[in-house]
Amino acid sequence: MHLTRYSMYRQIRAALQRPMTGRILGISGIENFREMIDADADVVDTQFPEVDAEALTFRDGEFDYVITDQVLEHVRNPQRAISESFRVLKLGGTAIHTTCFLNPIHKYPEDYYRFSRTALSSLCEPHAEILHCASWGSRYAAALILLADRVRGIRIPDRPGFRHWLATHNEDSYPIHVWIVARRVR
Repeated sequence: MHLTRYSMYRQIRAALQRPMTGRILGISGIENFREMIDADADVVDTQFPEVDAEALTFRDGEFDYVITDQVLEHVRNPQRAISESFRVLKLGGTAIHTTCFLNPIHKYPEDYYRFSRTALSSLCEPHAEILHCASWGSRYAAALILLADRVRGIRIPDRPGFRHWLATHNEDSYPIHVWIVARRVR
């Protein structure tokens, strides 16, 4: 896993506590979650913008998990996209949304928003119990990425060293990525 998402995926895996099972809807980036998904799970792998996250074509309560990976900053109405993710979740199902904060503008097809942890929690609260909401970033990682964006893609070893420290050192005031894991309660 590369620098800016290393801690995020590790923390999401820890928050889930066990592999995801049942029927799973992935909207972009599902490959980053494969090691967190049981081999017998029924995965519906879709891509944004081909799939409209604001108007999902799936039935109410169809999924056990919904994952949007780096999608919310690209939708015109993120509240509608979050609401749609909870609509297609079964009661008790889990939504996982990841997004960026300190990131250059990147069209896919457009780039509209940036979210703090408070913003993601606020978007999910009408529907869910927040299980885990966090962010990762630091002034050191942000500065390195601003100087040389290719640093973002460096591979991170699972052993002590500078790259591992850089990928795990977190300063709340400099979030590069923000994510939430939330259970549908209504």
